[in-house]
This record gives sequence, C-alpha cells and structure tokens, in this order.
Amino acid sequence: MNEVQRSKIILKILNKLYPSTPIPLKHRNKFTLLVSVLLSAQTTDVNVNNVTKNIYPKYNKPEHFVKLGQKKIENLIKSIGIFRIKAKSVYLLSRILIEKHNGKVPDNFEDLEKLPGVGHKTASVVMSQGFGYSAFPVDTHIHRLAQRWGLTNGKNVEQTEEDLKKLFPKRSWNKLHLQIIYYGREYCKARECYGLTCKICTTCYPARKKPLITKKA
Repeated sequence: MNEVQRSKIILKILNKLYPSTPIPLKHRNKFTLLVSVLLSAQTTDVNVNNVTKNIYPKYNKPEHFVKLGQKKIENLIKSIGIFRIKAKSVYLLSRILIEKHNGKVPDNFEDLEKLPGVGHKTASVVMSQGFGYSAFPVDTHIHRLAQRWGLTNGKNVEQTEEDLKKLFPKRSWNKLHLQIIYYGREYCKARECYGLTCKICTTCYPARKKPLITKKA
C-alpha cells in the first residue's frame, strides 16, 4: 500500500467519524480567533477556552487590548503557559492592527505572518477558519500522525504540510486539518496508540508489530 492509497483510506475513515468539524477554539470574531490561536501555543485548546470565556465578553477588539496594556493582559492570561511572551505579542499585534490595518485582521499570509507571535501555522489557522481560505495548518500533533500513517517522512512541519497538500484534494484541507486533530485526541494518542492500535494505523499497517518512533518537528 502506497501513500496515495493510504490517504484515500484515511479520508474515508475521518469523513465517517467526523462529518462535521466545529472549531475547537471559542471566539467571537476574526480578531479573537487570532488571539486564541496565538494563546494556544504549548497549551491545550481547553485551557485557552477556560481563560478566554472570561475575557472575550468584555475585551474582543484590538482597541480593548491596547487600552488594557501588556501588564493587565498578563494578569488576564497568567494561567496559560509562557503568558508574558504571549501577552506582549497580543498587545503589540493589537497596536499594529490599529495602526496599519484599520483595526482589522488581514486576510493574507504575508501580513499575518508579520504580526508579533504569528507564525505560518497560526496564520494558516486564521486563513482557514476565519476567512475560509484553503489552507492546511500543520502543528506537531498533525506532524506526528502524518508520520505514523505513512503520509510523510517527517523532517519538519513545513515538509509535512507540503506532502499532505499533494496527497489530499484542496477542497478537503480545511475540514481535514480539524478531523486529524480530533482523531488524534480520541484514538491515535501520542502515548497510547504508538501506531499499533487505532483503526487508521491497523488498516494502513496491519503487519506493524513494534511501536513506531516518530521524528519530532
């Protein structure tokens, strides 16, 4: 079985399991989506949602966060990992959005990736989930799963993104990104499946006997 055949099997399984894919990060608009994605680095979506549910009803525009200032933002998000760095990024990007983009989140990769704390993955999520642009955000979890499933040889997330885009139809990217995340959390967990027990792993690799060691991004 080659990677093209595996990709078709994987897509079929994921579409059956997850016909709908709600966005896991709670948000009110494109700006709060951008902030939530930025805050989600090195923590869970659940942690971010628990913090932002008390923030977004009152603060949900760049102007609000500029007025708050960096220290007050720190206090609001201090239960999230690396909160000082994230608070600085949120404050600075809020200022830039007001000064250069009329308070609006830009709808292109170039401008998004110029914002403090916004890398390609964060920009891809915003473009996909905020603007409906066909993008394939790849984080370390998707990178790990793509290796387990034989879709990439996994040197880095950039290569994994490129490989996945070649294998799957463009119209599926936005939904598939979330389907893979949901499946990984529920069935193909890092420290439970090891490439041996979930339906995708056993279907794509029925003869696999030893745990698969994946390369970190």
